[in-house]
Amino acid sequence: MSILSRVGIGSATVDTEVPERVQAGETVPATVEVEGGSSAQEIDGVYFALETRYRRDEGSSEAVIDRFQLTDSFTIDAGAERTMAVEIEIPRWTPVTRGRTEVWIETGLDIDWALDPDDTDYIDVAPTDRLARVFDAVAELGFELKTAEPEAVPTDFATGNRPFVQELDFVPTEGPFRGDLDEIDLLVQPTAEELAVYLEVDPRESITAELTNDVPERIHEVVVREEPADDLATEFRRLLERSL
Repeated sequence: MSILSRVGIGSATVDTEVPERVQAGETVPATVEVEGGSSAQEIDGVYFALETRYRRDEGSSEAVIDRFQLTDSFTIDAGAERTMAVEIEIPRWTPVTRGRTEVWIETGLDIDWALDPDDTDYIDVAPTDRLARVFDAVAELGFELKTAEPEAVPTDFATGNRPFVQELDFVPTEGPFRGDLDEIDLLVQPTAEELAVYLEVDPRESITAELTNDVPERIHEVVVREEPADDLATEFRRLLERSL
């Protein structure tokens, strides 16, 4: 190995081809293409990270949703090309790319003594089937998505080791709650067995309610398993009416 290659000059490059649209919770095929540099190099492995950006009180931070190694070590000759078919698991807690939410894949090479050449690919993440039914349910009640953004985990909100949770804000543009509610906020917590939805209601309070502190319950939890969207809409409507 030449000295120049050992410090990352003329080193191998990597590119990953993934589907432009994926669904949270699914496993997707991907192709990793490695091109050799100016001399043969030992590649300790090809690594992959699925990342997003989340909002904090003091600004924003990047977070790794998942990270793993795609290949074992191999040697890439000077100027050679190597293509590998791999599978990438998109975790079910991956935030959906709506509103201000971005998700991207970073792929890189682990080369001893070398800089890490990497490749970044932005992807479109669709909701899980359970979350899609939640979207359908709130749409049935006349709500439209206003914004979506991962945010730092609120106090006492359990997410394992994840530093963020995605917040989805909806506003009533028609239907029974237009004029009575400013918006509703959803925080979602998916597992393999169910989807926990935390619903926070922002009603248009009267001055009397403000002065007397006569404030109804505003935070509700809905557990989604295999219920159809119509049943979820009925449950959301019941909870929203309790919050008025």
